Amino acid sequence: MENEPLIDEALKSELAALYRAADRHYHGLAHIEAMLALATEYRRLLHDPEAVDAAIWFHDAIYDSRAKDNEAKSAELAEKRLAGRASPHRLARIAAMINATATHQLPAFRDEDALEDAAFLLDMDLAILGAEPAVFDAYEKAVRLEYGWVEEPMWRAGRAAVLKNFLARPHIFNTQLFRDRLEAQARKNLGRSLQALQDQP
Repeated sequence: MENEPLIDEALKSELAALYRAADRHYHGLAHIEAMLALATEYRRLLHDPEAVDAAIWFHDAIYDSRAKDNEAKSAELAEKRLAGRASPHRLARIAAMINATATHQLPAFRDEDALEDAAFLLDMDLAILGAEPAVFDAYEKAVRLEYGWVEEPMWRAGRAAVLKNFLARPHIFNTQLFRDRLEAQARKNLGRSLQALQDQP
C-alpha cells in the first residue's frame, strides 16, 4: 500500500485536467507547478515530501470562486482518490493540510514534523505574495478575473479586507526561511495593492 507513489502519472493527468479549466486564471496548473518547484527546492527540509506534494496537487482541485467550501471539497477528493495508497493517519494529515489553505492558519497538529510540513505548504501557497512587483500585479489581475462576477465596489471592499488580514498578522509566512526570503517584499506588494484599492473613486 505505502510503496506505490501517492500521486502517480494517471492521477497527475486527472488533476492537471481540472487545473486547465478555462475559468482558472490564477488557480491553475502554473500555480501547482510553482509550488511543486518550491517543494523540490526545500525537499531536504520536508519530513514527508510525498504527502506535501499530494497536498499541493489536491489543494485547489475543486475551485469555484462563488463557493465557500472549495478546500473542504478538495480535501474530500484527496481522501477519496488516495484511499488505499496511504495509511488513514497520513491521509488525515494530507486532508488537514489542504483544509488549512482556506484560512492559511496552521492546523492543530501535535506532531512537530507534520506541523513543519504544513508550515512549508502554506508558505509555498502564499509565495506569490512576495514575488517581484510585476509578477505580483499579474497575479492580482488573474485573481480579479476569477471573480469577474463580483461588482467592482464589492470586489474592492472584499479584497481590501483579505489584504488587511494578511498585513495585520505578525508574520505572513510561517517558516523563518520564507520570512527571510519573501516577507518584506510581500508586505510592500500588499500595502501597494491595498493603497490602489482604497484610492479608486
